[in-house]
Parts: sequence; structure tokens; C-alpha cells
Amino acid sequence: MPADMELQVVASLLRRGRSLDHLSTGLTVAGVLFGLAQLLMASISTICLLLSLWMIVLGLLQKYWSLRVAFDADLFALLARDIDRTSDLDQALLSLGLQSAKRIGRHWTERRRGALKLLRKQAWLLGAQALLTLGVILASPWLPFAG
Repeated sequence: MPADMELQVVASLLRRGRSLDHLSTGLTVAGVLFGLAQLLMASISTICLLLSLWMIVLGLLQKYWSLRVAFDADLFALLARDIDRTSDLDQALLSLGLQSAKRIGRHWTERRRGALKLLRKQAWLLGAQALLTLGVILASPWLPFAG
């Protein structure tokens, strides 16, 4: 596969991180609402409050990785159009303090692997956040009254 096509494919994969981010944002808002609901109830469920707090923390961490993935998606798309400007990219990242001097000149295979690793981290955080959401729902004191 030509290098420019490979970079376009990676950029396309990385753009899927936006969908993960949207879902995580919804779960983070749900965590805030669950937490507020616990605080407003007559009896506070400590476990639900802690799970809600962790949903929010994981949502914020996922947001950070989402920003990194989106940045990489833009860079991969840009470089797919002109792969000969890799040294310009390295120099720009170095001058902005976004890359260390020892990482200049890395091969695109290594860069691709690193970018996709960020996307996997984002997905894992979303998965953990979804499990916490399920935990909050199952541990909620109002669940027995739902039936």
C-alpha cells in the first residue's frame, strides 16, 4: 500500500475517535446527573456516588485522549497529501514543544502504531466508563422500585 494511502486510512480510523468522544460525553453527563441525583436523595448511596465520580473522571481522561487522537488525525490527513514534508512536521512539533528531539525522524510505521495506540486508549476508557454506568444503574437504590 502506498505510504500516502496508508496515512489516509490511519487518518480515517483516527477520525472515528470523534464518535467515541460523543458517546463518552453522554456518559459523563449521565455520571454528573447520577451524582446529583444521589446528593438530592434522602439517603445517599456512597457506592453510587463514587461510581458516578469515577464516570466523570474517566470521561475527562477520555476527553484528553480524544483531543490527542483528533490532532493526530489532522496531522495524518495533512501529511497524506504531501509525505515529503515529514521533516517540516518534526521541526514544527519540536519548536512547539510537542515532540522531543530524540523522536525526530521516526518512521511512519512507528508513528502510525503510536497514533492507533492512542485511539485504543480512548476506546478502553469509554468501555470502562460504560461498565461504571452499568454499575451505577445496578447499584442505584431506586432500581428495586423500577419494576
